[in-house]
Amino acid sequence: MAALVCGVSVLLGVIPGCVTAGRSFAGETVDNSSDLKVDDFAKDVLTGGLTTVFLPLVYIIVFIIGLPTNSIALWVFGYRTKKKHPATIYMANLALADLLFIFWFPLKIAYHVNGNNWIFGEGLCRVLVSFYYGNMYCSILFMTSLSVQRYWVIVDPISQSKKKTTIAYAVSISIWILIVLGTMPLYLTTQTAYITNLDITTCHDVLPELKLSSTMFDYFTSLAIGLFFFPAVLTVIVYVLMIMTLKASCTEANIGKSRRRAIELIITVLIMYLVCFTPSNIVLVVHYYMIKFYGVSNVYAFYIVALCLSSINSCIDPFVYYFVSKDFRDHVKNTMMCRSVRAAERIRASFTSMKNSKKSNIYRSTRTTSSTATSNTNY
Repeated sequence: MAALVCGVSVLLGVIPGCVTAGRSFAGETVDNSSDLKVDDFAKDVLTGGLTTVFLPLVYIIVFIIGLPTNSIALWVFGYRTKKKHPATIYMANLALADLLFIFWFPLKIAYHVNGNNWIFGEGLCRVLVSFYYGNMYCSILFMTSLSVQRYWVIVDPISQSKKKTTIAYAVSISIWILIVLGTMPLYLTTQTAYITNLDITTCHDVLPELKLSSTMFDYFTSLAIGLFFFPAVLTVIVYVLMIMTLKASCTEANIGKSRRRAIELIITVLIMYLVCFTPSNIVLVVHYYMIKFYGVSNVYAFYIVALCLSSINSCIDPFVYYFVSKDFRDHVKNTMMCRSVRAAERIRASFTSMKNSKKSNIYRSTRTTSSTATSNTNY
């Protein structure tokens, strides 16, 4: 929190003593103006296929997949799901965060396709950058909350009290407030810069060497540790306890489905951490560490690729919902088949009745066979 306050103070110029070096690609000021120029390495990255072809291609794929899947997920959670269990609340917030993030992708795609030239103004650039970082850490926190909730379901599957639902709402609101406060420094600083030797205006990718302070190392490190490292450790601990609890269960029949769903959730979330969150956060800290202590960083190109890959979580999240919730799977199928909630309930009731009837017939048949066998034996 101290790092966030100091970061805000730096951006507002309240604490001038914090100012030292820059971030992103360091731009050299031209004739004491706000214009900048970059070195040959930065020019190659900003004009090469990595940022003008690969990045927009990834964003297009994420947009095409993520927009409809998260829209359907939010529709299911908002309008098809009657009982708002804690897991449903966390997944609905996660879908909302992904959807708000994906809405900005057309601007990001246009920026890279246009040669990393931002034409949409300073305000939209600040919003885009803030949503970018905010979505990543918002996803991590909601995934952690969902993992903890799944553990408690396995430990205490019967208890689904109103109190737990209230706690889920409180946790969700707290996460949104934390994300808004955590990304506030990004809203308050200038993110665009005109690059004279490329004749483009960048968004977040190039900033003056002396524009921001070494406090940005503390700020981004605080985000990485507080909103990534600790939640990741908590998630791993919860998964270890979850596996131990399942192994300690008495009968194999009782834990078959729970174990399978738990393993599916663990694998999916670990993939998200390994592919989406871990590389970007590690390279982020390394990048600002090199700027603070060596005055230069050559890993920013790796960082923007890692940050791009972190957006893939918006495509993976709907599969998490699918693995975690049977109700979600049923609601998606009914939505795709244009079944109303009432029709789906009738079909479910009919199926349950038929299933119970079959069990009853089997039970009576078994009793009759057993009775006949006993009679024959006595005879």
